[in-house]
Amino acid sequence: MRKCEVAVLGLGLMGGAALGALLDTGVDALGFDPVAARSDRGSSHGSCRIFRRFNFENPNYTSLSDEAHAGWIRLQAESGQTVLTETPILEAGRPGSAMVASSRAAAIAKGRPDPKMTAAVANKEFPAFNLPDDWDVVVQDGAAILHTATVMKLMRARARERVIPERASFTPHHDGVSIRTATQEFFAERAILALGPWLGRALPQLTALLNVTRQAVGWFEPARPDTVTLGRFPIFILDRGPDDMVYGFPDFEQRGVKAAPHNHGAMVGPDDWGPQATDAELRSVSEALAALVPGAAGPIIDRDVCLYTNTAPADIRLDAGEEFIIDRWPESRLIVCSACSGHGAKFAPAIGQRLARLATDPSYQAEPFFQLSRYSQFA
Repeated sequence: MRKCEVAVLGLGLMGGAALGALLDTGVDALGFDPVAARSDRGSSHGSCRIFRRFNFENPNYTSLSDEAHAGWIRLQAESGQTVLTETPILEAGRPGSAMVASSRAAAIAKGRPDPKMTAAVANKEFPAFNLPDDWDVVVQDGAAILHTATVMKLMRARARERVIPERASFTPHHDGVSIRTATQEFFAERAILALGPWLGRALPQLTALLNVTRQAVGWFEPARPDTVTLGRFPIFILDRGPDDMVYGFPDFEQRGVKAAPHNHGAMVGPDDWGPQATDAELRSVSEALAALVPGAAGPIIDRDVCLYTNTAPADIRLDAGEEFIIDRWPESRLIVCSACSGHGAKFAPAIGQRLARLATDPSYQAEPFFQLSRYSQFA
């Protein structure tokens, strides 16, 4: 039986960052994941995610973004590969949009100039857009395309000799965690569970607090290709009303404009990666592009499906839901990480550091708004 100090189960962006943080400090750690870095499954698959410094979801995330940004820049410098491609971000919505107001407030709170812009100026600066005159708009820097496929490859390569590419089951004990794969047995002093949509299956007590949703993604052939290239076209998030938010990227891969709904899709199981995204699932995106970003509008030329793992609203330290869980599991040597789908990818270096500290420093606690104790069943 092989022994180690810390085992990391799940090597997507969060687990991969945690394993890297442990190995960087000399901890004897192993990572387990049957999903390859270039797989089309798992919450971290695909070529890109959005990095935002100023976050409308929660003002606590701006400092987390700063910490994560330093980690991404460090990985970029060490590897010599592009991890972040900086680009402006345009966020716009109907008059009174809470999303736009919160993003604007987050930037101002950090001492940045007011990023507010009129729709007319935004349309002139970015000619692919046709935003209504009365819409609220902010355009700010501090955003980037996060090249997740590159990051996944780098994380796996750095930890190559410490990765067990097999499905693993675990059993907690008072003095550690036993781990079994199809071919080997292990014993770890502690284990980090970064299992993405599979976490609720591994810890049934979390089932009521987590839900997994199917998220359709499309690539659109732009009507005016010259207006949607990197440098002429920003990352964008458009708030069209309740449960109707659309985000997208410049055509930086010569694959079309990647765009998707950010509001939750249908609830599914963690293994429900098919079938392919449908026209009906992407209709809101097609309509949003036609109305608001006509330069990017056009036929769907490629499709994908992502899974978001979402938390329920907390009932003690009140929140609206969709906050992360980064904490020790009660009365065990387990550390849990969820539900980072949707907007968590950009924070991976910062979250990885927190998971590593939870596994190695008994005095360390993650921020209260990430702790399980915000739910009455864990209080």
